Amino acid sequence: MGMGARGFHSQPIDDVVERMALLKKQGLDHIAENILSYLDARSLCAAELVCKEWQRVISEGMLWKKLIERMTIESNWRCGRHNLQRIQCRSENSKGVYCLQYDDEKIISGLRDNSIKIWDKTGLECLKVLTGHTGSVLCLQYDERVIVTGSSDSTVRVWDVNTGEVLNTLIHHNEAVLHLRFSNGLMVTCSKDRSIAVWDMASATDITLRRVLVGHRAAVNVVDFDDKYIVSASGDRTIKVWSTSTCEFVRTLNGHKRGIACLQYRDRLVVSGSSDNTIRLWDIECGACLRVLEGHEELVRCIRFDNKRIVSGAYDGKIKVWDLQAALDPRAPASTLCLRTLVEHSGRVFRLQFDEFQIISSSHDDTILIWDFLNVPPNAQNETRSPSRTYTYISR
Repeated sequence: MGMGARGFHSQPIDDVVERMALLKKQGLDHIAENILSYLDARSLCAAELVCKEWQRVISEGMLWKKLIERMTIESNWRCGRHNLQRIQCRSENSKGVYCLQYDDEKIISGLRDNSIKIWDKTGLECLKVLTGHTGSVLCLQYDERVIVTGSSDSTVRVWDVNTGEVLNTLIHHNEAVLHLRFSNGLMVTCSKDRSIAVWDMASATDITLRRVLVGHRAAVNVVDFDDKYIVSASGDRTIKVWSTSTCEFVRTLNGHKRGIACLQYRDRLVVSGSSDNTIRLWDIECGACLRVLEGHEELVRCIRFDNKRIVSGAYDGKIKVWDLQAALDPRAPASTLCLRTLVEHSGRVFRLQFDEFQIISSSHDDTILIWDFLNVPPNAQNETRSPSRTYTYISR
């Protein structure tokens, strides 16, 4: 984990002890604690023996407790132990939760019934319903100021995250807006009309079209970007890479046998999911496919990854958890890559997001599921269906 036992020998131990003591003198115990929190169990044992000061920081900072918690969470992920909570949206006219995003306080979801629903993450009750789209809400992203949504009505709407007021409506695409991302004054949208639109986002009310990227031969299903690249994937089976600064085409990633439904891009890594039922890992700089993950029985609809894991959701109703580091190791056998398959949704999985402690997923079955790997009942068994609290909200 981060710094192991070898980390202590990268410089003279006396120098390390002296630096840590200096942190205490400056009233910065919390920094010393944070540094030591990266140690694994063996290294933490060794650190306690270095001097009384380190022993004090480790014991007072509850580093053992935090380490055990980390190890327990990791074990829960690998064994599939979780506590399940369920929100049943029960839309009256049409079923399906197409998109979602969450934080510590709330879950915001986009539904097939044209509405956006905001849920309290603790109590799981619906706090607010935003209406205005005349088609299904297919994609969304929010920050501390705005919610941006894309719809099958071909528009992008910008809402005040606190009041729910519509601040802006962008009418540009000719068909459904399938995905969008925004960050640091830039927004990228993509559509069934086969195009990608790049927008300058000075404020919620000042959004101007910078460039339209054309090159895909079918609907563009997903986009992601950072300061270097915009990455798009399409029903034409390709992933295309574009320069963020110039909007010029860079390269195409070929390999999927059918259309691509989802991807995430970070650093050099792109992970994509396709209707060929596979997941592919790519090096964006050279365009090489690093690994193909097989296991889903239908279209892979949503995918996310962090430093440890890939989590995928598919039209087979299953969520799979994969070992990312093993997947990047060409020596790792394919049979070791899927850590766990989670089966609770009774319909297609449309969207998911996860962090160290939980997965939150949404489905055609009109539910949002919260898979909690931290607060697991002591008697939870591996791979059993966890007791769930069910909350029902009826749309009017």
